[in-house]
Amino acid sequence: MTSSLPQHSSSSTTTTTTTTSNNNNNNTNLPSSILIVGSGLFGLSTAYALTRRHEFINTSITVIDRSDPSSQSTFPSPDAASIDTSRIVRADYADHAYAALCDEAQLIWRQQDKPTDLGAQGRYHETGLLVVGDATSAAPVADPPVEGGASESSHKKLTGMDYARKSWENVSSLASRDPMLAERIRELPNADAICEVLGTGGSSGAWGYINYNSGWTDAGASMAWLYEQVRQTGRVNFIAGTVESLEHDDTGVTGVRLQDQRVLTADLVMVAAGAWTGSFVDLDGQAVATGQVLGYLNITEEEQEILGKMPVILNLSSGLFIIPPTNRVLKVARHAYGYTNPQTVHFPPLPVSPTATSNCLVSIPRTSLHDPDLVIPAEGDADLRAALREMTPLPGLVDRPFTKTRLCWYSDTRTADFLIDYHPHWKNLFVATGDSGHAFKFLPVIGDKIVDCIQRNCPPEFKEKWAWKEGEGTKALFTEDGSRGGKPGLILEEELLKALSV
Repeated sequence: MTSSLPQHSSSSTTTTTTTTSNNNNNNTNLPSSILIVGSGLFGLSTAYALTRRHEFINTSITVIDRSDPSSQSTFPSPDAASIDTSRIVRADYADHAYAALCDEAQLIWRQQDKPTDLGAQGRYHETGLLVVGDATSAAPVADPPVEGGASESSHKKLTGMDYARKSWENVSSLASRDPMLAERIRELPNADAICEVLGTGGSSGAWGYINYNSGWTDAGASMAWLYEQVRQTGRVNFIAGTVESLEHDDTGVTGVRLQDQRVLTADLVMVAAGAWTGSFVDLDGQAVATGQVLGYLNITEEEQEILGKMPVILNLSSGLFIIPPTNRVLKVARHAYGYTNPQTVHFPPLPVSPTATSNCLVSIPRTSLHDPDLVIPAEGDADLRAALREMTPLPGLVDRPFTKTRLCWYSDTRTADFLIDYHPHWKNLFVATGDSGHAFKFLPVIGDKIVDCIQRNCPPEFKEKWAWKEGEGTKALFTEDGSRGGKPGLILEEELLKALSV
């Protein structure tokens, strides 16, 4: 396509499109217009995939986000989960379907011959991933996992060690077809073997393995790459604005209302707002926004020389991980149950059905973008310090003040499966959320999978996993896939107040 990207105009009041009469669009009756709420990983990758499908050549595509797309430094929003210095790219999963999906994605991440390749220009680094588990770890006490088996690991509550061993089996199986890949995976039977591979003088876990076929990506740079690919198609209209609520009639969703009272309409509305999705749609207890702690340290040239050679290390029992530093900045983080932030919202989300009542109490992300003085809770800070002490015990590093801390907000589901499906009770509404803190690695392929789902052709291995699940709203929601550290049930405000009371 050679047409230029439509520019956002502040004087625009309404975008109107023709509404199709069919709710569950299929390959023979596709929407003439699609409005995507959110320009994070799911939203932007879907927009890109739509532009590459011949079936949607006559479909207008609009992406709405609270950040201004004309300012590349703030688009997507800097507090979005997809914007960060780094994200792990791993086929190391206890669930074979996700392991295979990342294996597919890595074929694209590894393409680095041209500057325009996704993995080029320092966007992808295959430094290896050291996966470990603690021998004495037990799954924290929480609600039992959902019955019915949407995930391979949901029938039994896994410990971190369980997850690590299942992951070892899956990556070994995937690598077995290629001797070169198989040579890059090695079991580490004890702490001494782990210490030797880590190369920092530290260690973690009682058993693990190293997979040099995994690594990490510069998440911010990769999202900038994706945005540029979408922009160059000339097919997608980007609009800057904050969505206030979904517009609807008695049976279906017709569009969105913005804070400035503009109304945008479309045949199909896709909500892909990450941890903010629950603010717009009552997800009936299927997903909840949880905040995860991250810390960043400035390091010396000598420390960069040592730590820059380490692999990524991930302890699946504690959830703690460290990614090799770049440009003298070291990141340490925790993949945990996280903190919820329940708030009574002024504009209730769309209820579960046209006859239901909206749930006004929603866990909403709280970020430094709107609260510059926000810090991470003391218990999270202590855990990050424990990771530094254990994994990178260089002199003077453990107690060094963090240059920056951050809460990264997941959209968590019980089984860590994504939620990618049509809404069962509202016509013309599609939801793509539930990243559960592990979606970014699928950037090269997830958009195509989501478009498959829009066309009612979900990959068979994910059809049950990603489906809308009824009747979850009465259960407490904790992600129980075996990979989470920390304590379940922590409330952000309560944890922040603890620091003030000391």
